[in-house]
Amino acid sequence: MKKIFQLSCCRNVYLNLACVFIAGFISCQEHNKPDSSSPDVISVKTIASTPAIVEVIDTAGKELQPASLISIGKKNELPLSGVYQWNNHLILYAAINDLESVLQQTHAAYPNAEVKVYQHPFYNFNRKHCGDTTIAKEWDNIILTANLVSDSTLQREYLDYHATQFEKWPEVSKGFCEAGFQQLLVYKNGRQLMLAISIPKGASLDELNPKTTENNPRVDEWNRRMKKYQEGIVGTKRGETWVFFKQLRIKN
Repeated sequence: MKKIFQLSCCRNVYLNLACVFIAGFISCQEHNKPDSSSPDVISVKTIASTPAIVEVIDTAGKELQPASLISIGKKNELPLSGVYQWNNHLILYAAINDLESVLQQTHAAYPNAEVKVYQHPFYNFNRKHCGDTTIAKEWDNIILTANLVSDSTLQREYLDYHATQFEKWPEVSKGFCEAGFQQLLVYKNGRQLMLAISIPKGASLDELNPKTTENNPRVDEWNRRMKKYQEGIVGTKRGETWVFFKQLRIKN
């Protein structure tokens, strides 16, 4: 799910950064990138509490209209910068005080869609793991998704690796620290994973990513081990694993 890896197989700069900066989270396979018309990442204030992800999926594979989810965000005074879309998936990413109410509203607004929630990340990197614990005042958030493979034994191995990563593979978080990453959260619902990466406002992943592997060769082994655990969700192209959600530009 996210971390410091090389990914020589990635085909362009944006894909390469996704491969490299999430060592062991993203496997070395083709990744999608936002199209050229996508807006720049929208900056938000630092999230003080752990956010949740509410995902809406059109099970017929059709693209959902985001207006209702935007309205729910406004009604609950949530940052509109937290609304994202990929194909037939919509997500709301925010620190939600009344999650049950938001879920009820979402079910009512999208009665024919599947609604999933990602509330408790099983992996949480933040600046507390760094020598320099300074936190940026504002962040840019990037959201990706993929599936774990269906093999239950491999799923347990993957989760065990991340449960002990700070102790047994400290080089991974060290790379995040060196790159200035503010937070990396990995969530799971069923087999589906959600990865939320936060970087300082205005920073470029293209610039930060290479810093995760500088003088840090052990992450190559971590990357090799993690590749076998992930695959694309329904709707991805052949050979595609992690896909980026497009952050929607919404006027207040």
